[in-house]
Amino acid sequence: MFLEILTPDKKLFSGDAEYVDVPGEAGRTGILKNHAPLIGALKAGKVKVRDTAKKEYFFDIKGGIVEVRNDKVIVLAE
Repeated sequence: MFLEILTPDKKLFSGDAEYVDVPGEAGRTGILKNHAPLIGALKAGKVKVRDTAKKEYFFDIKGGIVEVRNDKVIVLAE
């Protein structure tokens, strides 16, 4: 799936990901390929990304929104 993590200042990540874990308002949400469509609010915490080469990345966010649709994940973060 394709992932973009964007802040008002810059793009933190753009590329293919195997797994994404976000700090949702109702709890952590794990996203894999072919995930059902989703729009959700995010709270402060870490976004975990595992790319297709199995490398893991961690990004601190203060909140935001996540959208999942058609194997594309967009995180708009503060």
